[in-house]
Amino acid sequence: MPSHVQFRTLIEDRPGEQWRALFDRFWPGYRAWFLRGAPGAGYLDSRRALRKHMPELVPTWEALVELAGGGDTEARFLSSWCPPPYIRGCAQAVWLDAAGSDEPALLRNYDYAPGLLEGNWLATRWCGQRVVALGDCMWGALDGLNESGLAASLSFGGRTEHGEGFGVPIALRYLLETAETTAQAVQLLQRLPISMSYSITLLDRRSEWATVFVAPDRAAEVTKHLAVTNFQHRVEWPAHANSTRATLRLERLREVAGGAVSAELIAEALLQPPLFQTGYERGWGTLYTALYRPTSGRVELRWPQHRWQQSIAQFAPGTHSAHYADEASESAT
Repeated sequence: MPSHVQFRTLIEDRPGEQWRALFDRFWPGYRAWFLRGAPGAGYLDSRRALRKHMPELVPTWEALVELAGGGDTEARFLSSWCPPPYIRGCAQAVWLDAAGSDEPALLRNYDYAPGLLEGNWLATRWCGQRVVALGDCMWGALDGLNESGLAASLSFGGRTEHGEGFGVPIALRYLLETAETTAQAVQLLQRLPISMSYSITLLDRRSEWATVFVAPDRAAEVTKHLAVTNFQHRVEWPAHANSTRATLRLERLREVAGGAVSAELIAEALLQPPLFQTGYERGWGTLYTALYRPTSGRVELRWPQHRWQQSIAQFAPGTHSAHYADEASESAT
């Protein structure tokens, strides 16, 4: 398994040659994964689902399908309707300054296998407003910020149930493309069908925030959890929770987030055990830490030895090669 990820920017207001190059690079792997799963939905059902639930994204989807060659498999994959199941780790927290002198922040650790992360940091204007997001499934989002000042991130919800709905990265993309506030994003999540269980944390520039629990077999639930890891109200998949240390990480994150006098302290804790994980061979290693400040539009990716700062107003091209050491390798050195 690769022990590094090449993070790179993609700055393109409308889908074009940069995105086509991204597609050409990642499509073989995605195609194999997509076809290994259940047959999934047909083209007409996929198009119908997008038109019904995310009509604002349809013109972009059509443009992407054309760039991808216009094939049936490509179109169904890019719709993200009823995709094969996929399971991640992750942790996320909201920080609010009790004194009211500093802007709020959304922070997160993204935990997954290095070989399964695209590493693409996209800055686009697909639906009008600027969106900066870490990409997944070619045009979905793992976390991001838009120029209206809405930040969003996701973490796996710790359940095996899989049903009819969209893959969560395209749902997060939809929120960032079309919503301007946490309240608007919550309304969208309450009507969107999602294929698996996830926790989606939202924060806007007015310091309004929420963590929404979504699932294929339950109504979306709006909560005020300042910190979440990989289960919702309780552990429902013990093997996964034990493997990812979900309970231990949540206890630590709540402790840090509840008493931190700055977002910086939470960011530092996210880069230390137990929040920072090194089980890369098992698929639960921390691949990056993200810090979003929606009031000022600042965004930052962090690793133990590197920081990459950007903003909505000034998003510059760049790359960063991140290297990862598995816990077994570390114990042997």
